Amino acid sequence: MRTNTKTDVIRVDGVVKETLPNAMFRVEIEGGLEVLGHVSGKMRMNYIRILPGDKVALELSPYDLTRGRIVLRYKKNQATNVG
Repeated sequence: MRTNTKTDVIRVDGVVKETLPNAMFRVEIEGGLEVLGHVSGKMRMNYIRILPGDKVALELSPYDLTRGRIVLRYKKNQATNVG
């Protein structure tokens, strides 16, 4: 888990468990917690599709840790601890 001091967001990795209506996803993050995630604008513009089982990176606000923005979908062979 990393924090970005410029924008005060918490970035965590997780696995998509379920697809919900309105482009929302239920994502399980480290520790077994489940959060609600929506797709970021750049991912929508580039038509990046997210399916259950995909590993993703989420940005969480420190004010509401139950909702987040999906900012990255990891490729199958990409390591999640890079960066």
